[in-house]
Amino acid sequence: MLSDRLRTALDNLLPDDGEDESYLLHGERLRDAAVLVAFTDRPEPGVILTQRPQWLRSHAGQVAFPGGKIDPGDRDAIDAALREAEEEIGLHRRDVAIAGTTTPYRSGSGYHITPVLGVIPPDLPLDPNPDEVEDWFEVPLDILFDPGNYARRHANWQGQDRHYFDMDWQGRRIWGVTADIIINLARRLPAGWHR
Repeated sequence: MLSDRLRTALDNLLPDDGEDESYLLHGERLRDAAVLVAFTDRPEPGVILTQRPQWLRSHAGQVAFPGGKIDPGDRDAIDAALREAEEEIGLHRRDVAIAGTTTPYRSGSGYHITPVLGVIPPDLPLDPNPDEVEDWFEVPLDILFDPGNYARRHANWQGQDRHYFDMDWQGRRIWGVTADIIINLARRLPAGWHR
């Protein structure tokens, strides 16, 4: 089963030499958040991503994993990621086989984000909440987790040079924190873990 292979891969992660945006931070206290990296259990697995609505004040239109801030009522990062996935795309926690978590990512926007990895059945009838998600989509794992599919870019952000990964997939731009989390995982998971 894919969930067993993912658990084994998490137990055998390669050293963490990944990047984050801590170089953009200046000692401010980070807010805890969690995202769900949901792999679809099919012969050629995919990963579920969301597209945020264009009208949002922050991160409008951006591609992201389901997730958000860890609330006081959440038991831990896993509970927060599952709650957010249910709120955002109607993914019920009973449908997620949690494999574990990986190294938190520090974002330049002030979040300490824990990626929660899980496996879901393919072709679930997900129902996006229009207040939080414009759409959801699945990207094949072999495409999404191939660092060769990303361009390395930089831009000036709040007076600092910001480096990030960027990929276009079927007209959707996967970049920034989402792409960094993907690239960090791709570099640490053992090659061919899902086969």
